Amino acid sequence: MRRIAIVGAGQAGLHLALGLQRHGYDVTLTAARTAGQVREGHPLSTQAMFGPARSLERALGLDLWAERTPLVRDMTFALAGPDGARLTGFGTRLDEGQQSVDQRVKLPAWLELFEERGGRTEYRTVDRDGLARLAAGHDLTLVAAGRGGLSALFPADAAHSPYEKPQRTLACAYLNGVGTPPGPGGEHARITAVTGGGELFLQPALTLSGPCTILLWEAVPGGPLDVFADRPGPAAFLERSLGLLRRHVPWEHEWCRGAEPTDARATLYGALTPRVRHPVALPAPRRPVLGMADTLVLNDPVTGQGANNAARCAATYLREILAHGERAFDEAWMRRTHALFWEHARYSVAFTNLMLQAPPPPHVQRVLGAAAAVPSVADRFAAAYADPAGLEDWLLDPRRTDAWLGSQAARPS
Repeated sequence: MRRIAIVGAGQAGLHLALGLQRHGYDVTLTAARTAGQVREGHPLSTQAMFGPARSLERALGLDLWAERTPLVRDMTFALAGPDGARLTGFGTRLDEGQQSVDQRVKLPAWLELFEERGGRTEYRTVDRDGLARLAAGHDLTLVAAGRGGLSALFPADAAHSPYEKPQRTLACAYLNGVGTPPGPGGEHARITAVTGGGELFLQPALTLSGPCTILLWEAVPGGPLDVFADRPGPAAFLERSLGLLRRHVPWEHEWCRGAEPTDARATLYGALTPRVRHPVALPAPRRPVLGMADTLVLNDPVTGQGANNAARCAATYLREILAHGERAFDEAWMRRTHALFWEHARYSVAFTNLMLQAPPPPHVQRVLGAAAAVPSVADRFAAAYADPAGLEDWLLDPRRTDAWLGSQAARPS
């Protein structure tokens, strides 16, 4: 039986561990926190999972909350002027919908499932020496520890890492009592770009107490939305957010004025520098280890790619491990395997880095303007969140963008 170690019990690490376990592999998982500690902590992310990523969980029987989680079939986009006026907007439908399960719900349940099925979990932090020992005692060792200390062992890929500091400060809370404006039927996510300030996201989700709404501010550092540096508690977060909504997004203020936090730890704050890293680290000579998901491809959540990338990475690695049989997991195999994941992840990186520009490049502004009038443009822009593959055909290059917009404008409505 092949022995595999996975460092990190997040979306990617647990998905892969459960998949390998299902196929009879001897898996050792190291986790920094127990299931109970995760449940009792603060939210870890906003984790909107789109249809393609959800299907990967469903294939392993891991979509344990599908019936209880709001299914978001529609997305609305709006642009707010500096004076709070709504300048433009559009809505569109997602082909498969998306769902968001609080990782305080998902990760403990997956961790307990892994252990109930006989999995071995070691609760400890792993440093470089500990990683070298794991690599020496296992056929394959993978690092799924996100942007923790071990990520620094993987060399940065400067060609795909254009930013040297965070482009947004992040502040979010899980709320009950957020209203839904008229428009698309059923649950829908709302995204508003605030001129000169950043973005507001309102995302239906499932949390510990049931359905809720996540309110996320993506603030340009030093801008008018960047007011959460002191990391206030949930009640103060909500009061401050209502003030921002009243000034900058008044139409959403009306739907949030009756909200209240879901629990006493319902807030999350942070800032991250988007970074791409090379896939292999050597914690000791001749002991290569393979990174995965956020350890190698860390995106700002402005396009909601993190949890989706994690699921895709886990599924890709699982497929390649199973196909490799009894052969050695050498460095060449690790690089080939990561390259298969990168074929998708490179689009999520390009999409995220593009949308982090403030203001967006002129050709992206033209897309957003056209989306308000041309449904096919709105549909394709929204579909990029679910699967950004093929963006070079219509969004990454201004000339191709303008050619594509011309073709859409000429289509009969």
